[in-house]
Amino acid sequence: MGLLIQILTFVLIISILVILHEFGHYLPAKWFKTRVEKFYLFFDWKFSLFKKKIGETEWGIGWLPLGGYVKISGMIDESMDTEQMKKDPEPWEFRSKPAWQRLIIMLGGVTVNFLLAWIIYTGLLVSNGDSYIPADSLKYGILVDSIGEKIGLRTGDQILAIDGKKARKFTDATFDILLGDDITVKRDGQEVNFPIPPEALADVLATQGRNFLSYRHKAILDSIVPNKPAAKAGLQSGDEIIAVNNKKTAFWNEFTEEIRSHANKEITVTVNRNGSRKDIALTVAKDSTIGVGPSIEDLMVTDNYSFIAAIPAGFNRTIEVLTKQVRQFKIIFNTKTKAYKSVRGPIGIVDMMPEKWRWGFFWNFLAMFSVWLAFVNLLPIPALDGGHVMFLLYEIISGRPPSEKVLERGQIIGFVIVMGLMAVVFGNDIWNIIKKFL
Repeated sequence: MGLLIQILTFVLIISILVILHEFGHYLPAKWFKTRVEKFYLFFDWKFSLFKKKIGETEWGIGWLPLGGYVKISGMIDESMDTEQMKKDPEPWEFRSKPAWQRLIIMLGGVTVNFLLAWIIYTGLLVSNGDSYIPADSLKYGILVDSIGEKIGLRTGDQILAIDGKKARKFTDATFDILLGDDITVKRDGQEVNFPIPPEALADVLATQGRNFLSYRHKAILDSIVPNKPAAKAGLQSGDEIIAVNNKKTAFWNEFTEEIRSHANKEITVTVNRNGSRKDIALTVAKDSTIGVGPSIEDLMVTDNYSFIAAIPAGFNRTIEVLTKQVRQFKIIFNTKTKAYKSVRGPIGIVDMMPEKWRWGFFWNFLAMFSVWLAFVNLLPIPALDGGHVMFLLYEIISGRPPSEKVLERGQIIGFVIVMGLMAVVFGNDIWNIIKKFL
């Protein structure tokens, strides 16, 4: 059931983004009285799952879930319909329209994707505010594993800046470390600056960044799972763990380490409950758990926004996400980080989906992926929107359009590049699956 929800979540997100992206092309095309022959969700190579012609446009769903398309009359695109181009131009064809109109049609898709992300982020800020853990004022510092230590970080450090820029949010600091050159931390009361070794980032990316950097917080209980050892023994939400078997456990990581080391054994947990010290005996489960979750409310900060204030804040959030996506190429093309091995395709992205439906994740991922789709489509590669925009800008600047031969060859080259990249990404996904069973 969990895998089914993951797949359905991903398909729903892709379907929404593709449909809205293609509507971004369709609407200005119709506005400029350009004929749209097809509007498809997914590709209908050889056959389609559904199709219906309404007016001059065939609407359908293809069987190959790798995106979608609108086929606009009189346009050299991935369909390579050169027969139509041999005829004299008709007034309702794409090639008959002024260059500025064609440019608007081609930019329509990425514009819709950007606006969608802006609207979603604005709505999330109005409804939920912006909750985060400050990076530079963590009460108990950070928590790192052996990989984090290779970077140069130490448990208890407070991250002050990355590349000289103040770190505001802990989640942003984690991302910025992967893209940065040096880190400034507060360690034992002193500021320490050190470079980030690219070789250590390779280890971070190899594990998808799991646990290399977290934050220390007090061992205060929040959730208590019913019918688990903690609930049966009488532990309560709000209890502060002081010790396990008389061994001091001031922080959550210390507490969980003690629990993991006592699988299927009886222990005594000492808690502070409403100012009183209390010893509670319980038996740890075979899977090294007792059924509790931590409280981090004392670390969280929430910035609330009115509707008016959320509009520019939502725009800034969209730009921030776009900037991060562009900056990722810094580590992808750095051979020392081996980041190219961590690039995920559709199969890998499905694995990122939650096994239970979560609205917060859905909206945030939809917005993030919408920005990503806008960015990728603007790359100046023929067969993508950015390739068409590149040729149109050439026409506007030079005053003459590229020849049809140039456009046709460009589409072929672009198609080969895109298919080659997709093959590499899919191959990487499949290899990552195989490695799990080796």
